[in-house]
Amino acid sequence: MRKGPRHLALAVLVAIATLGSGAAGASDTLAARGSIELAFSPADDPEAALLRVIDGARESLHLQAYVFTSRPIAKALVAAHRRGVRVEVLADADMNRRGKGNAIPQLLEAGIPVAFETRFAAAHNKVLIADAEARSCAVATGSYNFTWSANHRNAENLLILRDNCPLAKAYLDNWRRHRADAAPVTRLPWKP
Repeated sequence: MRKGPRHLALAVLVAIATLGSGAAGASDTLAARGSIELAFSPADDPEAALLRVIDGARESLHLQAYVFTSRPIAKALVAAHRRGVRVEVLADADMNRRGKGNAIPQLLEAGIPVAFETRFAAAHNKVLIADAEARSCAVATGSYNFTWSANHRNAENLLILRDNCPLAKAYLDNWRRHRADAAPVTRLPWKP
C-alpha cells in the first residue's frame, strides 16, 4: 500500500469497496481489514498487479469482464487452470461474442468455463476474485477493463483488496448470482 496523502483516501475507498453484498437490493457494511494495493494506468501497470494476483491463486479464480482482450491475463488464467486452480469467467455477451480481437478463445481452448451475461444492457463489472473461500483471499476491482488499452492508453484505476475474506465471499456470492443467469459459451463467434 502506498503511504502519504493517499492513506486517508485509501481508508475511505476500503469502506466504500466493502459495501454491496447480501440479497438483491440489500447492502451490508463489512469491517475494513486486510491490505489494499492501488494502481492507476498507464503509470502503475495494473495488468502486472493482476498477473501477480492470478499467479498467487491456489484454489480459485472468478473473473467478471466487460471487455476481455488481454492476452497476458488470458495466458495467466490458463496457466492457473493447468496448475489445478478452478478458473471460471463471466463476460458481457455483446462486447465479447466475436471471436476476433478478444481473449475468450484462449480460455475456451484450455477448457476454462466461460459464460456470457445477457440479462443486462451492459454487464459492466470488472472483477477478479482469488481464493474467496481461503485465507489468502483477494478481490481486484475498479474501472480497469481486461484490455491492452486499459493498461497502456486509458486513465483507469484498480484496487486489490487482500485478506478481507467476508468481502471476497460477498463478491463471490454476487458472481454466482450473475453466473446463474448467464449462458454457457463453448465457441466464438457466439449467438444466443
